[in-house]
Amino acid sequence: MDNIKPDDIKKILIIGSGTLGLRIGLQAAISGFEVCMYDLTTETLDNARSIQRKILNSLAKANTTLATQSEVVLDRIRFTTDAREAATGADLVSESVTEDVAVKKAVWKQFGQLCPAHSLFTTNTSFLLPSLFAVDSGRPDRFCAFHFHDVFVANVVDIMPHPGTSPWVTDLLFDIGKKLNQTPIKIQKESNGYIFNYMLMHILTSAGTLFASNVGSIEDIDRSWMGNFKMPVGPFGMLDQIGLDTAWHVSMNSNTPKSREFADLLKQYMDLGKLGVKTGEGFYKYPNPEYQQEGFVS
Repeated sequence: MDNIKPDDIKKILIIGSGTLGLRIGLQAAISGFEVCMYDLTTETLDNARSIQRKILNSLAKANTTLATQSEVVLDRIRFTTDAREAATGADLVSESVTEDVAVKKAVWKQFGQLCPAHSLFTTNTSFLLPSLFAVDSGRPDRFCAFHFHDVFVANVVDIMPHPGTSPWVTDLLFDIGKKLNQTPIKIQKESNGYIFNYMLMHILTSAGTLFASNVGSIEDIDRSWMGNFKMPVGPFGMLDQIGLDTAWHVSMNSNTPKSREFADLLKQYMDLGKLGVKTGEGFYKYPNPEYQQEGFVS
């Protein structure tokens, strides 16, 4: 199969319409790409569509061009629970499913068989290594991690190949990253958590250890971070935004005692249905968490 060029990428398939998947899809549509959002249920897709519209409306308030083209942008996005339909014509695939190796292997085995031969495969995994499931796609040479952060605020995209990724793939993704209005960063070799997430998880795990050891309360640990760095959110607020289930999966894939202890802490909240912002409650209650209230940090 011949190499493809940035201009050959017309249709982007997003597998998984959760917190990051829906944002990647929306940014791709804003950037002029045709987008297909795939997920297992219409309820999940309807929720993603609703959130995308809200985000776009918010962005349009500060961008005159978006304000006049919002409907055009949304018309570039279609939604389906039909895997075969989703795969048809996909030039670039971005996968954002649960941080579970077995789940990702199954997804890539399925879509590796359904997508066109020229399709470029990327995973948005937060902490796993692409080599863990690249072979399952059936074309490991065209497989690479292409990891987004917030997309609209923290607009860095990590490009991390595995040993079998063809060199031209990382160069192409660098150009696609720029087209998506991101700051592309090339990771020189496989590393759990890339660069930023690797540093961030150590911070979040430390915060969890401090709380579990009764050194400080959730609120005071966040106040310490926010007050010293003049940041609008602390470690536990960040965990709520990331999703406690996502952080749990990451922690469970690490073998250090502190990460396992942190995972146990997260599991206590998960068992109560408290996953963070997406469920209305995690370490804080939403939509008006305590750390956003006047006087939380003097």
